[in-house]
Amino acid sequence: MCGIAGFCNRPKNWKTDIETMKNRMAHRGPDGEGVWASEEKDVVLGHRRLSILDLSDSGAQPMVSHSGRYVIAFNGEIYNYKAVEERLRREGKLSRLRGGSDTEVLLEALEAWGVKEGISCCKGMFAIALYDRRERQLWLLRDRVGEKPLYYGFVGNSFVFASEIGCIADLPDFSCPVNKDVLDIYMIHGYIPAPYTIYEGIFKLEPGKLLRAKAPYREFTLETWWSMADAATRGQAAPFTGSLKEASEELERLLGKAVREQMVADVELGAFLSAGIDSSTVVSLMQARSERKVKTFTIGMEEEGYDEAKAAEQIARHLGTEHTTLYITQKDAKEVLPKLAGMFGEPFADSSQIPTYLVSSLTRHHVTVSLSGDGGDELFCGYGAYASIGQAWERIRKIPLPLRKTLGKALCEGPLSGTEKKRIRGMLLGAATPEELYRRSDLSEPFLGKLTVTPGRAKCAFDEYPDGLLPGTYNNLMLMDLLMYHPDDILTKVDRTAMAVSLETRIPMLDRDVVEFAWKLPPSLKRDRDTGKLVLREVLYRHVPKELMDRPKKGFSIPVRQWLKEPGLSDWAQGLLEERKICREGYFDPAAVKRLREDFWQRGIWRKQIWFLLQFEQWLEKEKRG
Repeated sequence: MCGIAGFCNRPKNWKTDIETMKNRMAHRGPDGEGVWASEEKDVVLGHRRLSILDLSDSGAQPMVSHSGRYVIAFNGEIYNYKAVEERLRREGKLSRLRGGSDTEVLLEALEAWGVKEGISCCKGMFAIALYDRRERQLWLLRDRVGEKPLYYGFVGNSFVFASEIGCIADLPDFSCPVNKDVLDIYMIHGYIPAPYTIYEGIFKLEPGKLLRAKAPYREFTLETWWSMADAATRGQAAPFTGSLKEASEELERLLGKAVREQMVADVELGAFLSAGIDSSTVVSLMQARSERKVKTFTIGMEEEGYDEAKAAEQIARHLGTEHTTLYITQKDAKEVLPKLAGMFGEPFADSSQIPTYLVSSLTRHHVTVSLSGDGGDELFCGYGAYASIGQAWERIRKIPLPLRKTLGKALCEGPLSGTEKKRIRGMLLGAATPEELYRRSDLSEPFLGKLTVTPGRAKCAFDEYPDGLLPGTYNNLMLMDLLMYHPDDILTKVDRTAMAVSLETRIPMLDRDVVEFAWKLPPSLKRDRDTGKLVLREVLYRHVPKELMDRPKKGFSIPVRQWLKEPGLSDWAQGLLEERKICREGYFDPAAVKRLREDFWQRGIWRKQIWFLLQFEQWLEKEKRG
C-alpha cells in the first residue's frame, strides 16, 4: 500500500512540485519515497512507500522494467502475483527477478502481455501509473471495484494525477473552483461520486477504467478494462443451479482462497472484527488458516444501541483470536473532527468515518495490515433497505402509475399534504420502477432537493442506471450500490481513514472470483424476506454457532444525532451553519439551511443533511486556511 503522484509538462519546477505532492501523502507511505523523471522532464512519477512485501530496496518505486522500456508507480497489492510469476516463467517471458515484490511481477506482466491482458490476469487492489518510454505514452489504471483511489486532471497546461486530491490542490498554480454542479448529488448522498470531485476539471478515475495520454499530453482517452455491470450480466445469464449447501461450499472455497492470498505479508497482520456476519466470516476463515492466533480489533461505545464490542469479544473467544477492544467517547469523536477535512481532501459525510478512523488507529498500534469484511452487504443482499424497497414496490405496483403520480403529487404539495410522513409517501408513490423507488428513498423530503443554489446538476451512476438491467429487484438494487455507493462511500471511507494512520486494509469479499461467483447466485440464495446473506451465513455457521450471531444488525455508526446536541459539539455545529456565513459563501440556500438547523436544535427533527452540510463547511474552512 502506497501513494502515487505525477505529472506531464511541468519541466520548470518539477523537483519542487513532485516533492509537494509526495509530502501531502506522506502518511500513505512512511517507509520510503522515490522519483523518476524522463530525460526531457516532461513526465515525472513520484511514490511514497508503505513496505508490505519485500521490505528491501529491491521493492522501491518508481520501478523500471528489466528491458528499460516501462516505468511504474504502483499503489496496492497483487494477491496472485506468484501465479502470475509462474505463468511468465512458463512462457519464457521472465528469467529472473531482482527481488520478491509483487510490483516487479506486475511490471513484467504488463510488458510481456500488454496492458489490458496483463492487468486482467491480476487479482488485487490497485491504482497504477505506467509510462511507456518508447511510445511516450502514460497509462493510468484503477482496480475492478475501486479499492484504491486515483485523481487526475489539468492544472494550467499540465496533466496531473495522484492518490489523493490534496496532492493536486497543493500545487502552487492550482486554481480550480468548487464544482457547484455536484453539490446536489453531495447533499443527497453525502459523498461526491466518480468521475466527479469537488473541483471543476479534476476527476476520479472510475473502477475498472484505464486512461491513456500520449505526448504532448494535452488530451487523454478513457476505456473500460473490467465492468461490474458486465460481470453481473454474465453471472445472471449463467446462474448457479445448485442448492444453498452447495453454494455455501463453493463460496467457502473461493473466499478461503482469497483470505489465504490476502494473508501474505512480510509485516504483522490482523483483522477488524465487529459482531457482524461479514467480518466474523473473514476472521473465521483467517483463523482456520493460521498457525498462530489472529490479531483482531474492535471498538465499542457506551451508548445503548451502538455497542457491539461485547458480542465481538464473544466471537473472538470462540474463534481463539488475540482480541483488542477500545471504547470510544464523545471526547474521542471531537478530537477526530478537525482531521476529517484533510483526511478526505473533499467533502465526505458518512459519519461512520469517525469510528472507522478510530479502529484503524487502534489497529495500527499492533499491525501494519488488516483484513476487513466490507462487501458482504452489497454482494449477498444484506441491507434491510433491499427488503423494504422490494416489499414497498410489490404494494404500490398494483396501483396504476398515472393514479399513483396524481396521488403522490397531492400528498407532496396538494390538498392532502401537511405532514412529513405524507410528503415522503407522496414522493415514493410516483416511482415508475423499483430502481426509481430506491433513488427516491434517498431524498426523504421535497425541500431537501432545493438546498443548493445551483440550477444545474451533474448526473451520477445512480441516476443513469438502466432500470431492469438484471432480472429481479434485489439484483438491480445491489448492482446500483456496487456501481456508486460501495466504491465512493464505503471503500473511500476505509481507504482514507486507514491510510491516514499508515494502515493497509485488504478486503477478501472483493476478490475477483468471489465477486463473479456472487453474481451467479440467484437472489433466493441470498435473501429470504427479512434475512439477508443466506449463503454467507451458511459459511459462517460452520465456524461460529448460530446463537452467537442471532442479534439485530447495528451497523458501524456513532450516535452523531445525540452528540450534536451536547455543549461543545452543538456550538461548533451551529457556528458552521450560521446564516450570514451561508449567505456570504453562496453555495446553499440560506432559508433551507435555517430550516434544517432550527428543526434539529429547536424541534428535535434530525435529517442526515445536517452532517453533510457540516462536513462541507468544515472542508471549506480548511481550504480557506490553506
